[in-house]
Amino acid sequence: MTEKFKNSTGFQIIKKWMDEKDREPFGFQSETWFKFSNNYSGMVIAPTGFGKTFSVFLAVVIDYMNHPANYKTGMKLLWITPLRALAKDIAKAMSEALEEIGLDWEVAVRNGDTSTKDRAKQTKKMPDILIITPESLHLLLAQKQHQKFFKSLQCIVVDEWHELLSSKRGVMSELAVSRIFSYQKKLRIWGITATIGNLEEAMNVLIPYDIKKTKIVAKEKKKIEIKSVFPDDVEVLPWAGHLGTKLADKIIPIILESQTTLVFTNTRSQAEMWYQVLLNTHPDFAGQIAIHHSSVDKDIRIWIEENLSSGYLKAVISTSSLDLGVDFKPVDTVIQIGSSKGIARFLQRAGRSGHSPFETSKIYFVPTHSLELIEVAALKEAVKQNKIEPREPLVLCYDVLLQFVLTLAVGDGFDEKETYKQITSTNAFRDLSSEEWTWILTFITVGGKLKNYEEYHKVVIENGLYKVTSRRIAMLHRMNIGAIVSDSMLKVKFFSGGYVGMIEEYFISKLKKNDKFILAGRVLEVSHVKEMTVYVRNSTGKGIVPSYLGGRLPMSSYLSVFLRQKLSESLDAKSSEKELQFLHPLLMSQQENSHIPSENEFLVERIKTREGHH
Repeated sequence: MTEKFKNSTGFQIIKKWMDEKDREPFGFQSETWFKFSNNYSGMVIAPTGFGKTFSVFLAVVIDYMNHPANYKTGMKLLWITPLRALAKDIAKAMSEALEEIGLDWEVAVRNGDTSTKDRAKQTKKMPDILIITPESLHLLLAQKQHQKFFKSLQCIVVDEWHELLSSKRGVMSELAVSRIFSYQKKLRIWGITATIGNLEEAMNVLIPYDIKKTKIVAKEKKKIEIKSVFPDDVEVLPWAGHLGTKLADKIIPIILESQTTLVFTNTRSQAEMWYQVLLNTHPDFAGQIAIHHSSVDKDIRIWIEENLSSGYLKAVISTSSLDLGVDFKPVDTVIQIGSSKGIARFLQRAGRSGHSPFETSKIYFVPTHSLELIEVAALKEAVKQNKIEPREPLVLCYDVLLQFVLTLAVGDGFDEKETYKQITSTNAFRDLSSEEWTWILTFITVGGKLKNYEEYHKVVIENGLYKVTSRRIAMLHRMNIGAIVSDSMLKVKFFSGGYVGMIEEYFISKLKKNDKFILAGRVLEVSHVKEMTVYVRNSTGKGIVPSYLGGRLPMSSYLSVFLRQKLSESLDAKSSEKELQFLHPLLMSQQENSHIPSENEFLVERIKTREGHH
């Protein structure tokens, strides 16, 4: 960083503001501010809780203070985030900072929870900073004359890029960024990510353009304490299973001793079950604990997030809906129920506790079966060796591309040659051939081989532009924008009014009238289903916990390598690892009756039962 930059107006104002808060900028933050001032795009990589958000956000603020003439009225910073809970938290942090600094910028959020009134207000006059999800950004591109929204834009930030990178929502982000970049060639593009195994590739996927770019890696490391929760006896744990509820009595003291605890499960059904188990085991938790997942109604989720921030709630049982960069300061403990299935996901969740940079993140691992204790030893080894999975980017996702070109056609329409050039500038579609592009254009105009079916003739060519002229097709398209991730969802609503949340159609189709199920921690009785809504009434007693198709996670190959390594070491009675010591009698039994495979062995067992051979 040069002396000239250190003495600049913007840097001095931010330094003074930080001094008043008794804070010193981290090295990676200062470096980001300096690089941004020199027109660099790039990627910021830092541990959770070290202020990644403020590295790029304040870079824009400093640049504005140093060069106000470069910034026009309108949207200056577009912040793409994968989670709605994350958007609200970031907006609050930015607004508070701007107020303290003395800058009258407006920060607004645009996602599925944003009211129609607020959307209309934004469309009329864009805020200075807009925080948006990939789906809502595509909806913005589907508006007429949408280019005007981006005419003052200086920077696009894609937050939690590691989470988007290997998903179709990441491809959606790539396409949206490339479109806006085609309007604004001086745009700076920044990604914010936790550590992953392929950082260089991650940066080049987000910023594949021939512009100045840099990778900024924080030198600071987050301290993580991983603790296993052991049963009193090794026989308590089954060889297989996925609930771990027998260890509920071990978890309650951890929650009681902590200020606030986040209990992570991998699936929504597991979260619902654990909520009931904790209440039944410790009835005093009533009113002190809550359940948070993507199927819980928006208003309930917002209430939970606010009460988590204030420290009112003692514990929240959650799925991945809270495991990204949401800053809940009262959270000092995290409990992971069962396998996290990956090293990166485990570290991400651990980072939700001890959110201050100088606190140690505490995470307790609750095994749901015996072999998961070996996984704890494997996770500790992976953390020690600093090995984290790469996130593989997706390429040639034709369903996402078809949806994107339809989005452009619904908006102002698109030019065939210009749009092909823009699309093939992305990493996801750089190998899209001209034949494939012709097929896509044929599909949206005459339905490809379905040319006799008029409902597939969605796009027409008007004055050289591909456009959607039917209001009905445009409306249907806007309503269905998004990556296809699960079965169709039904709303769950009380007779008396008020939503409980969402449920998958395939689960509800198995239930009959008056059957009971559990959602958002409540026992509900089915009355009837009408127009994609399940009408329910409050009930008591036992209910079926919903199962969701979206909850099937494979274990990452990186974690599997460490697991095999620890399994092959498990017969050493002198092992210093508590998990392997605890499991030693069980594993010796396996070795005596069959075999424990070493790292380079594959075990196949042949078992004879009354039903035959297996």
